[in-house]
Amino acid sequence: MTRLTPISLALVTASLTLSSAMAATDDMQNMDHSQMQGMDPSQMQSMDDGQMQPAAPTESRTPIPALTDADRAAVYASPTGHGVHDTALNHYFLADKLEWQDADDGSTLAWDLSGWIGGDIDRLWLRSEGERTNGKTEDAEIQALWGHAISPWWDVVTGVRQDFKPGDPQTWAAFGVQGMALYNFETEATAFIGEGGQTAARLEGDYDILLTNRLILQPTAELNFYGKNDPQRGIGSGLSNTEAGLRLRYEIRREIAPYIGVTWNRTYGKTADYANDEGEDRSEARLVLGVRLWF
Repeated sequence: MTRLTPISLALVTASLTLSSAMAATDDMQNMDHSQMQGMDPSQMQSMDDGQMQPAAPTESRTPIPALTDADRAAVYASPTGHGVHDTALNHYFLADKLEWQDADDGSTLAWDLSGWIGGDIDRLWLRSEGERTNGKTEDAEIQALWGHAISPWWDVVTGVRQDFKPGDPQTWAAFGVQGMALYNFETEATAFIGEGGQTAARLEGDYDILLTNRLILQPTAELNFYGKNDPQRGIGSGLSNTEAGLRLRYEIRREIAPYIGVTWNRTYGKTADYANDEGEDRSEARLVLGVRLWF
């Protein structure tokens, strides 16, 4: 028997492997693939798909009831107003000026108060201002007004004004506007019709200049006009008097702010003549000390 060397054995093994591969390739090429074109794909699945289907869902223990007309009506019903906002009764009080003034003829206590009670649209407004010099009331008035909002920044007001001093008490009908003009100017413009056909008008304005978050400089101005002379009360027709002020306040809290300032008062026309007859000056500057409060 002939003995094969290692090299001869390796060549024989490679030859047999190559022959087997070529034979397998020929078998694949001779296979008729047209028989597979019409085959149902479901027949190619070796696994029973029925075994993979999830279990049928069980019925709910508490079935969901069908929607009724009452359910639909409850969903689309129009809700009433929110009681926290538009139907609430609110209030506000402001003592814009509670001050001592160093006047030429003595110490003067002056006040300018306002407040309201009501809702967002309609409110009852109360205003009062006046002066007491050396313990004697020189000027005093109070106004009760109904205010109706005509925009986010403006109200129309109408009501009555009652003067207690100077002279005898006098009642006026009042109507006007109040609100915030451009650049945050607080503005009031009010017209009055008094007893005996007397008429009057008043313009007021102020503006807050924030030097810091708590230190605020406030310029103010007021002009008063009258339709005819009233010697008993020392009032002349036309522009009667003006008052300008400058107050610097410090807000210890937002609700409490002491201040210091100065005011300039001046009378005009016949009003100035009446003042001269009483020995008073046409114009006067005053140092003021006071406190501003609100709640």
